[in-house]
Amino acid sequence: MTERKSSFDPVVNASTRVLILGSLPGEASLAAQRYYANPRNQFWRLVGGVIDRDLCSLEYDARLAALLEHGIGLWDSIGTATRRGSLDTAIRDVRANPLAQLATTLPALHVIAFNGAKSAMIGAAQLAGVGDFTLIRLPSSSPAHAALSFEAKLAQWTTLRKFLR
Repeated sequence: MTERKSSFDPVVNASTRVLILGSLPGEASLAAQRYYANPRNQFWRLVGGVIDRDLCSLEYDARLAALLEHGIGLWDSIGTATRRGSLDTAIRDVRANPLAQLATTLPALHVIAFNGAKSAMIGAAQLAGVGDFTLIRLPSSSPAHAALSFEAKLAQWTTLRKFLR
């Protein structure tokens, strides 16, 4: 039997300008109860490259604080789903997070960025016609998405910089 998995609470504040949405936490993240806990996931390196800060060397709470200081929030497009393992391709029976509801409560929000195709597929449909947000699909930070090098991913992720100023 495949168990139902749930996302974490959003990490946002009134200064959030860019909201990065993953799909659903993987097994390592669920076990640690932390966003992007798998050490092979490139999220912290990529977003660190966006804000020119080494986030990997920081404790988890300091990483989250650094994101908020730079106007970046985190959440997931999927609220709950069934999935065996950590791959997005194994996600079934999706119940989406209330993205539109959250987005409309963030007064500084300009951009919603999807970390990978699954997040974009679930999230973009919910956000169509909601607010005046720019929606951006980024290459997945997941270790399973090895089609692009880290440098190629970073080049796309750094497009978020212009929205943080």
